[in-house]
Amino acid sequence: MAHEAERRTMAVTKLKVGDWVEVRSREEVLATLDENGRLEGMPFMPEMFAFCGKRFQVYKRAHKTCDTVFPVRGRRVADAVHLETRCDGLAHGGCQASCLIFWKGAWLKRVDRGEPATHEAAGPTSSPEREASLSVVYQGMQTAGGSDASPRYVCQATQLPYATTDLKWWHIGQYIEDYGSGNVGIGRMIRGFVFITYYALSQAGIGLGRPMRWLYDLCYPLWGGTPFPRRPGYIPAGEPTPATTLDLQPGELVRIKPFEQIRATLDANSKNRGLYFDAEQVPYCGGTYRVLRRVTRLIDEGTGMMREMRTPAVILDSVACQSRYSQCRMFCPRSIYAYWRETWLQRVEPV
Repeated sequence: MAHEAERRTMAVTKLKVGDWVEVRSREEVLATLDENGRLEGMPFMPEMFAFCGKRFQVYKRAHKTCDTVFPVRGRRVADAVHLETRCDGLAHGGCQASCLIFWKGAWLKRVDRGEPATHEAAGPTSSPEREASLSVVYQGMQTAGGSDASPRYVCQATQLPYATTDLKWWHIGQYIEDYGSGNVGIGRMIRGFVFITYYALSQAGIGLGRPMRWLYDLCYPLWGGTPFPRRPGYIPAGEPTPATTLDLQPGELVRIKPFEQIRATLDANSKNRGLYFDAEQVPYCGGTYRVLRRVTRLIDEGTGMMREMRTPAVILDSVACQSRYSQCRMFCPRSIYAYWRETWLQRVEPV
């Protein structure tokens, strides 16, 4: 049994982007979990049962990630991949973050592309042991809340610091694995390192910041890049920032405004009504995308408490963080959806 488990783990850790895997059955998954419904500290969430018995291509090898509980730092993840599967939040109070799910190697098996998927048996499989294991998974998703009796939710995002180990940005092995796994192409990798070096020099306090940003904005069209992405907004800190109500709905097409127009809606801390506009959103400026969903409630990953957004935001299809400009977590594969204020968007009317 130990030899078989080791063989399965080795196969998964060698997976590359585009390889095919099958999520194991409920019974097989439950057999890997501890008394808290976790494997090596990583929770198996109830939302993941819907994928059991189904086949997917590897989206990214999840050998590293970003910790958003004790922001912000890089973390090493053992034996995991990301598939094209996101959490729907149904077991977590309807959280709308749509996080990319982590899949540990023991929960998957490698398959050939033409091999048929193994669907779970339709007959009764209930047993006291199975029901007890399922209960552990479901009950592990909440803990006692604060003084207002609100629950504290537990998910893969809230538990990342405890299911991972420290990873410094200068550890060269992570970048070798980024390339070797197919997570990051060589061109994007070179551009990322060039930007980080350039940015560090511009922040070195030797009077080069403004001319270097000017030179960057002058030259970025040569390599098909974006304007210098780390610039604050124009509104002084503490002053109100504008809001626009478009009442966008899933499926609608929108165009993201140019970066300079968005900066006019941001304060000196790059925020609009408390929502931070990140450098990772700049490459999408000027593009046209489809609204995926409206976002009004999210789990605060630091506390596990549900938070209601006073001003709703939207997430857009295929518009996620690619960690191109984040020194401490370069090329993180977690692909967190970016949140967009409607004042940063323009509705595209159907032709």
